[in-house]
Amino acid sequence: MAKSIKIRAKEKGGVTTVKALMTHPMETGGRKDKKTGKTIPAHFIQEVVCKHKGNTVMMAEWSGGVSKNPYISFKFSGAAKGDDIELGWTDNTGKSDSMTSKIK
Repeated sequence: MAKSIKIRAKEKGGVTTVKALMTHPMETGGRKDKKTGKTIPAHFIQEVVCKHKGNTVMMAEWSGGVSKNPYISFKFSGAAKGDDIELGWTDNTGKSDSMTSKIK
């Protein structure tokens, strides 16, 4: 799956930097369709989780206030080059996506 996530992770000096771009409309539920005048329903990522060796190294809870196609960057320690990390999201409609990548 993972068509909505691009992820890069690099380890340097014992610290791993993870950078990820997620493709998602991130609608707040407060905008109106210009053609119909109807409110566009809320559709946003609620939770982002990153795991390394089964342990959660980062978790974020978002709302409709995050921009379209969100970018996230964070650091954690304890990983090594070649290890796998998994980043996944779940949105308010129940849809989800995840991707696994090797640390470089």
